[in-house]
Amino acid sequence: MRVLYERCCGLDVHKKSITACVLTPEGKEIRTFGTMTDDLEELVEWLKEKQVTHVAMESTGVYWKPVYHLLEGESIEVLVVNAQHIKAVPGRKTDVKDAEWIADLLRHGLLRGSYIPDRAQRELRELVRYRRSLIEERARELNRIQKVLEGANIKLASVVSDINGVSAQRILRALIEGTDDPAVLAQLAKGRLKQKIGELRRALKGIMGPHQRMMLSEQCRHIEYLDEAIARLSREIEERTRPFHEALELMETIPGVGRQSAEQIIAEIGTDMSRFPTAAHLASWAGMAPGNHESAGKRLSGRTRKGNKKLRACLVECARAAARTKNTYLSAKYHRIAKRRGANRASVAVGRTILEIIYSVLMRKEPYRELGADYWDQQREAAIVRQTVKRLEGLGYEVKLEKTSA
Repeated sequence: MRVLYERCCGLDVHKKSITACVLTPEGKEIRTFGTMTDDLEELVEWLKEKQVTHVAMESTGVYWKPVYHLLEGESIEVLVVNAQHIKAVPGRKTDVKDAEWIADLLRHGLLRGSYIPDRAQRELRELVRYRRSLIEERARELNRIQKVLEGANIKLASVVSDINGVSAQRILRALIEGTDDPAVLAQLAKGRLKQKIGELRRALKGIMGPHQRMMLSEQCRHIEYLDEAIARLSREIEERTRPFHEALELMETIPGVGRQSAEQIIAEIGTDMSRFPTAAHLASWAGMAPGNHESAGKRLSGRTRKGNKKLRACLVECARAAARTKNTYLSAKYHRIAKRRGANRASVAVGRTILEIIYSVLMRKEPYRELGADYWDQQREAAIVRQTVKRLEGLGYEVKLEKTSA
């Protein structure tokens, strides 16, 4: 095969060691380095000494990141490759042979690098993902509070819609301080919850022990800390997304996409859509495309392929939010698919549609234009009329159609 890169290197990266194989016109050279910063700097100097122009390595966990950060500033093109795409022949597996195999594939142009955003976007992505982790942890802590209350036979969640609301928090603080009288606790209700005083009084009659009060106290303090941390992260993310203000505003015109969801999507895919040839390529990269598995002329599994898990989860949330909107194209599409294929598949399908809309919105720099809940029916008007008439005639009715002026 034709050699595309005369001076290239394959790296087999591990937690404590890196095996490097350099291929040049002078021959092949293999060396092993540690993973401390001094060792990585020595690796970079060695690659520069050998005048290497291209480096490839597997995307193994997070171990590739320090190497990429150091090589990023040099005049060396770095490819981070999906490990599944470069599996060697079974039975010949060593670190040295892995490095040789990666270098050989790279030399002949047989590797395709993964999408690695620039440093600013990578930092934004880490902040957004960490905020999401804290939000998920906060939800888990609220569930723990609910379990403690249930253990004390206090049915607060059966009456209030949000256990983290103002009234619920006032009641929880009173419970922690030792108040047991259901009538006193019920009087702490605010707003519309005052209409349920009688039901609330019955729900707050329970038996709470000292250890449960202590657990509630620790859990409430943990939630307060998480709220403060989430607020600090949100301020930092808002500051870093100022350059993308226009893109965020455009994305928020899409039903189901809020500010936090828009920030997360921007952190995962960026605003430059030219790196994805089409919206279908972007959907495939995100893991929102159906699988392609066929054998002997039979279509087998259609499961979606693996992709960006964080982006996929965010899009599914947006799809479920869009399904709750009124008289929108996305809501109509969700309910149409859910009726036949179920809610989960409908969420993935609508999530993909949202991603394709985002691609179009960012490419054209235009806000989303609502098509309406009846868009699909308008596109298939003739077929719908024909099928409906056929069903009525099958039931013994004579159908005469007359279209109104409206």
